[in-house]
Amino acid sequence: MKDLFSESSDLYARHRPQYPAALFAYLNTLVQDKDKAWDCGTGNGQVAAVLAETFTTVYATDISTAQIAAAAHKENLQYSIQAAEHTHFPDHCFALITVAQAIHWFDFEQFYAEVKRTAKANAILAVIGYGDIRISETIDPLMQDFHANTLGAYWDWERKYIDERYETIPFPFEAIAPPDFTITIDWTLEQLIAYINTWSALKHFIKANKYNPVDTLQQQIEPLWGKNLVRTVHFPLFLRIGKINPE
Repeated sequence: MKDLFSESSDLYARHRPQYPAALFAYLNTLVQDKDKAWDCGTGNGQVAAVLAETFTTVYATDISTAQIAAAAHKENLQYSIQAAEHTHFPDHCFALITVAQAIHWFDFEQFYAEVKRTAKANAILAVIGYGDIRISETIDPLMQDFHANTLGAYWDWERKYIDERYETIPFPFEAIAPPDFTITIDWTLEQLIAYINTWSALKHFIKANKYNPVDTLQQQIEPLWGKNLVRTVHFPLFLRIGKINPE
């Protein structure tokens, strides 16, 4: 598994969007057993910290020591450095397993074997992702051009699964059709730029070209954004939800 986010883990923790409360309320309706949950590829613990409000114990794993060091801690939230495909968890212990904006980095076959090994009967796997940001009719084309053309060659190939809304990943579980969810946030232009600076493709671009193209993008967006204005931005969520039959 690639580790592309350790280097700027503090920025990632501060500037990545938070998932909506309605998503967690929905997940809670799917899982009656609130004993143990596993948040895999937890990053800075955004999902794990919310799950800890309703589960007795949440186990959160990632391969990045730096990401976990920047995560929020709670008494019933246990972090550990482990690969998604190979963990030390006992068999059949989790009622809910979540993966947020991370499964495209995993070895699907090995991870799913670990999911089936560690899941209780009829446990739920929730794979969560979010798509390209939506701001306005004038700003969106600039963002799309920057994403697809300026950074196009610098995205890791696994990113295609995000662009395809996780619809093309293998998913050998009994599918449950989820409702639609959207991340909605009020941001300044500075907050938007800080978010873009967490993109993995941007890091690749800067390393190859020795400059940050976000500076030009910011200059293009500024006259369209409005001075000192806070705008509402949207990230469409996409989910694959499945009932797990353990092996």
